[in-house]
Amino acid sequence: MLNFASFKSKCEGGFASLLQLYIKAMINKELIEKLLQDKLQNTDCFLVDVTISSDNNIVVEIDSDTAVNIDLCVEISRYIESHLDRDVEDFELEVGSAGLTSPLKVLRQYKKNIGNEVEVLTKDGRKIKGILSAADETSFSVDETKMLKKEGDKRKRPYTETLCFDYNQVKYTKYIINIK
Repeated sequence: MLNFASFKSKCEGGFASLLQLYIKAMINKELIEKLLQDKLQNTDCFLVDVTISSDNNIVVEIDSDTAVNIDLCVEISRYIESHLDRDVEDFELEVGSAGLTSPLKVLRQYKKNIGNEVEVLTKDGRKIKGILSAADETSFSVDETKMLKKEGDKRKRPYTETLCFDYNQVKYTKYIINIK
């Protein structure tokens, strides 16, 4: 970590030294991701997203295979804060869980939700609701059930079709909350 004395001595070295100091002191996404990777290792929690605004508002979104509670969010927040120096660069930090209505962003969320009902909005504007049936590094599948009357049927009956999507074909995939 840098303190005021080292900051002052670096500034006396001219513009190049000041630029190097700025780059070293800058809070970046990779640093936060590395801290979280270390902290979440050997847990059922995982990183979903990190965003850092131009005014150093850091937003960390985590998820878990089981549940994320407030105590875990506080623990992670304190862990990150202990590895950053507010004297060098001021920041605001928010740590929270991926909400139930938030879009799925990482493969582990897709795998966690296999068997659950999801809504997919494709980039070409189609909205599909179905059961998430598979997910891998490049694509995922949704089983869509429609009521159709095919030739030979006396009335409409459910038919299921498996639709495959590359992640880059969709705007979002969201978990659907069913209250029955």
